[in-house]
Amino acid sequence: MKSIGRKTGLMAGAMLLLAGCGSFGGEREGGPTASPTPAQSANGVSDTPVKIGEPYTIGGTTYTPADTADYDEVGYASWYGEELAGRPTANGEIFDPAGISAAHKTLPLPSYVEVTSLDTGRTILVRVNDRGPMVNDRLIDLSRGAAEQLGLSAGVAAVRVRRTSPPAAERAQLRAGGPVRERIATPGSLLAILRTKIKAMPVPKGMAPTPAIESQPAPPVASGKAKPGDDRLAVEGSPPAKPVSKPVVANTGKYVVQVGAFSSESRANAAAKSVGGTVSKAGNLWRVRIGPFASEAEAQGGLATARTKGFRDALVQRDR
Repeated sequence: MKSIGRKTGLMAGAMLLLAGCGSFGGEREGGPTASPTPAQSANGVSDTPVKIGEPYTIGGTTYTPADTADYDEVGYASWYGEELAGRPTANGEIFDPAGISAAHKTLPLPSYVEVTSLDTGRTILVRVNDRGPMVNDRLIDLSRGAAEQLGLSAGVAAVRVRRTSPPAAERAQLRAGGPVRERIATPGSLLAILRTKIKAMPVPKGMAPTPAIESQPAPPVASGKAKPGDDRLAVEGSPPAKPVSKPVVANTGKYVVQVGAFSSESRANAAAKSVGGTVSKAGNLWRVRIGPFASEAEAQGGLATARTKGFRDALVQRDR
């Protein structure tokens, strides 16, 4: 992944706990350093005290931090990784690239936001503990861990950022550096509205609009709150597709990729269409599979395809 050059901004005056950052493709652009946090938990991470800070100016642009409870915006996300590992964030914590964290220009530190990929509809919970990105065409800077959980592979991607107040257990999990389960996939109707909003905004330099932003329905995305027997994959906004060939697997080949099982045939058909799979009836459910494959090694390619499309629960099975 190519990276852009490092930009440096200087902040005038004595400013409380602010550090600028921006990134593209895993590299972060510099800014002022952080002050230590006066109160920390045993592992060095705490949700108190909450820092807001005074207005500050970097690169000729003034930013005014604010405690906006209903913050909800669309824009572009970048991400940063190993280059700042072990360094202090704007509220004095130690940056862990594998943690699920982010940098934002104005939200309180820390705060919690749901970040939705407008490419796939997937939504994750992220803890904001840093200032940035100090690049005007970007809304939020994700850690490498957060970018990986959201499925962002490009340097810049379109997202929705919505502030939220998660349960104490989820806050504790994120403070410890671990991810929490994904939110339910964004419905296609809402995703279409968000995509319309992002299309009215300038595209960041060096980034072309992705095909998903130009299209209408979101690909099927795994739900983080699935229960046994439920549809584990949300397929919203897609018209019913014509049934793909049945039965699922021919007698040739020994391995298949189990993509998912659905209570709705139309949803199963839509899922099968997105991965090039087939549908078959299995009791009260409709099963989607890819294959057959002659070897487990070949089946791994089909598994990668399914997971790239958002089916994170897909697995390889021996066909009998």
